[in-house]
Order: sequence, then C-alpha cells, then structure tokens
Amino acid sequence: MIALSRGVLAAFLSLLLTAIAASADRTIIVLDASGSMWGQIDGQPKLEIARQTLRTVLQTIPADMELGLLAYGHREKGNCNDIELVVPPAPGAASSITLAADAMKFLGKTPLSASVRQAAEALRYTEDKATVILITDGLETCNADPCAVGTELEQAGVDFTAHVVGFGLTAEEGRQVACLAENTGGKYIQASDAGALKDALIETVVVAPAPQPDPEPAPAPEPAAPEFNFVPKTLLAEGQPALDEAGNAYEIYTVKVDGAKGDRVATEYNNYKGSLEPGDYIVRATLGEASAEMPVKIEAGKVTEPVFVLNAGILIVRPLASEGAEVSDGATVVTEYPGGGNATNYGLTRIVLPAGEQKLTVKIGEGEVSETITLAAGQIIEKDVVLGIGSVIVNALYAEGGEKVGASGLDVKIFKAKKKIDGSREQVTYGFGPDGKFDLPPGDYVAIVRMEEAEAEQPFNIRAGEAKDVAAVLDAGVLAISAPSAKHIEVFGAKKDIQGNRKAFGYAFDEKHQATLPAGDYVIVADRKDNGGKKEATATVNAGERTEVTVP
Repeated sequence: MIALSRGVLAAFLSLLLTAIAASADRTIIVLDASGSMWGQIDGQPKLEIARQTLRTVLQTIPADMELGLLAYGHREKGNCNDIELVVPPAPGAASSITLAADAMKFLGKTPLSASVRQAAEALRYTEDKATVILITDGLETCNADPCAVGTELEQAGVDFTAHVVGFGLTAEEGRQVACLAENTGGKYIQASDAGALKDALIETVVVAPAPQPDPEPAPAPEPAAPEFNFVPKTLLAEGQPALDEAGNAYEIYTVKVDGAKGDRVATEYNNYKGSLEPGDYIVRATLGEASAEMPVKIEAGKVTEPVFVLNAGILIVRPLASEGAEVSDGATVVTEYPGGGNATNYGLTRIVLPAGEQKLTVKIGEGEVSETITLAAGQIIEKDVVLGIGSVIVNALYAEGGEKVGASGLDVKIFKAKKKIDGSREQVTYGFGPDGKFDLPPGDYVAIVRMEEAEAEQPFNIRAGEAKDVAAVLDAGVLAISAPSAKHIEVFGAKKDIQGNRKAFGYAFDEKHQATLPAGDYVIVADRKDNGGKKEATATVNAGERTEVTVP
C-alpha cells in the first residue's frame, strides 16, 4: 500500500465531511473493518489511524448534522454478510460513532458493494436525499460489482450520492472502486500524497466567484475550436491497435523551467479525451502495472494525439486447487514484475505487466506454487496454475457418535504428523469455531482441537483433490455450576496426586460458571461473599452430557 500520513488523511476527511454536511440531509459513513486494516502505515496500524481521524473530525461537525456509521468485517472472518448499521443516522451522533469505532474489531472480508447498498436503504434513498461516504483500504472480495451497484442506486434513488475514499489504494486499485462514486455523481479521492490532498481541496471546496465587471461588447466570432485538443492513445506494444478496455489512467503534469515534472494538473481514466490549456505538459499513461511517460505540447486550435507504448503484455491466471477443479476465488495471486514492483490479486486474475520475466506465486490455504514466466510485449499468456491440494473440514464431538461442538470458542490447530527430534510437531495452520475448512498440500497431519478444558487430537491424511471431514472426539461434557452468593468458583479434579494436590480445571469470579471438561469426577469449591467461608460440592461429568450442580 502507498504510505499516507495521519495528518493528510485527517485533513482530507475533515474537508470532505464539511462539504457533505453543507449539502446532504442525512449521511452514513461506511467504515472498512476488514482484516487488512491491521496493515501498517508509518509503523501504526491503519485501523488506529482511522479511529484517531474519525475522533478528530467528528468533533468539528455541526451538532444538528444527521450522521450514522455502518461497518463491515468487524464481527466474523470470511463472512460476506458481516455488515451492521452500528449507529443509525441521527443528530448529535458523533460521540456514539467515536465510541463504536474505538470498540470495533477488524477481522473479515470486504463486502463494500453490499455495505453501500445497505447504507442507502437505511437512509431511505428511494424517498429522500441520501449521501454515503465509503472509507476502504481494499477491493470488493464478495463477488459483487461496485460499478453496477453505483448505477443501480443512482437510477433508483431520489438524490443519492456515494463518495469513495481510497485509503492507501494503488492507482490500479483506485480505478476499480472509483466507478462506484462516479456512477452516482460523487467523488473518488485517492488519499495517497500531498498532491492528492491538493486535488481533493480543489474538487471539494466551492469558492465563491469574484464579482464580475459589466460585460464588454461581444468580439467578432472566431473560427470554431476543436471539441477536444488532447486525444491520447495507449498501446501494449509497437504496431498493435490502441487499447479500448477500461482501467487505464492518464496523469497530467505541468513542466518546470528545467524540464522536470511539476504539479499534477489532473488524473483522467479509461478512454479519455479532453481539452487542456495551451502549453507544455508531461503525461504518464498507466494500465495495470505498466506505464509510459512522454512530454506533450498543446497548441491553440490544434488537436494533439500522443501515442503511449507500454511495452507490456497481459497475463491471465486461473488458480486451481487440483486438476479439474473450479477456479478458486479465495486464491492469492502475487506477481513480481520487472522494475522491482509486485501486485497482489485474488481468484481469476487478468493483469497488464511490463514485458520481461515475471515471478508468479499462487497460494490457496497452505498450498503454494511459484514459477517464472517470460512475457513479451504485446503477448497474452493464459495459464492454469494447479496447486495439487486437498481440503479438510475439522470438527469436534463431545462423545463418539454424539453432538458436534458448535461453540465459537472451539480452537483448532493443524500440525504435521511427523514429529521432530525433540518430540514436537510443526504447526501448519489454525482456526476457530466449528466446520473449519483447511486447504492443505498432500500429506499426513494431526488435528488438535480444544474446547475450554477438554482437548483431543485426530490424525488424518489428505490427497490432492480430496475433500474430507475430520472429527476429533473430546470425550467430554459440560459442567454448569450455580453457587448463590459466591464471589469465586474453582473446579478441581477429584483425584489427588502423590503430594495431595488436585489439578485445577478453571475458575470464575461469579455466582455461575460453565465449562467443557473431560469426562470424570470433580470437586467444586465456592468462596462466599462477606466472609461466608468456602463450600464444596462434587460432580461427575459424562461424555456428551450436561451436568448441572448447585453448591449449597
């Protein structure tokens, strides 16, 4: 991601929210709470920068502004439906939004399209004027098209606008979400550097026009100027036709006295053609990860048609878990391309790269394949990458043939079966909760599952293309304890060791305590409040059963 100072982002968001507050009746901020927000900028997690910035900005908004907060990815990993209207839009909601953001977890995926739609519906966008501000550090990961969602909301809404803040996105990533704003008449602002902030100021602050003198008599008509005086074209390679696909960008800069690149005038996208003031410019054309730069001179009354040759090719990667499998949407595709750059994509990948050797790495779960591909200028390479992995779904049972452990507190660790010389095993991966799915290279493994005080291990083997279920039997039950007036409850194994001590199996500072325990006999010690002394009780826990005990 591109480095972004907290001061730049704070100033940028403050300016944007001030502009929105002046024009919108009701607004919802959509906050990206996905796991990628743990990424760092200048040594600080992005989620902390976002929290601090919101806290600062929300102290400056008008008290009567109707503002709400919607978040996604803040409760569960891998769940595209993890979307919540945390603070409904209302006047004076700034402190509630600040507290909600400070307490929020950052865990899951990026269903940004569905989140914007839900925010629009919460604002009754088909009945009233509505504005949504999306702050995201990543792209859509839940099989939705942000461009199509933007068009749909614009057509159905009374006066609907979405603004998108690309928090540290690259130029390529920004182009993939900019359409959500553009299709609703909103703004996409890529918060990446001081130049981007300058553009944001120009685009969002409305400067009152200066008084104008009385008009002078109209001059004699001049010859009609061309509709456009700047019509650029971009080619993958010399001799090839101009590219007509979306996704390219033209960055236009002034030229300093010494001929170096000056201030950025504008950034335009797709098959752009427009009009520039006469003068000298430096223009950089970019598509995917490839770019070309050249000086451009604009003369009055003339059309300039520069041709940018990217010297690039197109790589299409279809990641497959095994031979004959469908393309894996969850695959990570990393490309290291000439010039020292790298790009990360997910699932089916189509990417424009500078010509030369490309190091391709594809990952699905714990499976990984790397290879080097030579891509010539103008060439299109399509490649199936087969990782040869299998998948396993791991669960825990309280007893053989009994009920499955359905609690989210279930801890699952996967180890290689072969022990090291010291007797330990190498951990491969881990997960939480029931029905945990793990993609693994072929081999022998051991699943170790733990639910509170009960633990079990289950060896298994997986082959390429195989999908199987693995269940580890805890041989455990649930002990539910009630101890009225207790300030502290402790659970011990009934059997004493040779020193006369009992093994501890958990505790609680409460009148009630519930725990999953291995089958067996236990002693419960309840320490009463107000110096009421200690009371003991015994209990027997049976595998697959619930035992309820009251300590008198």
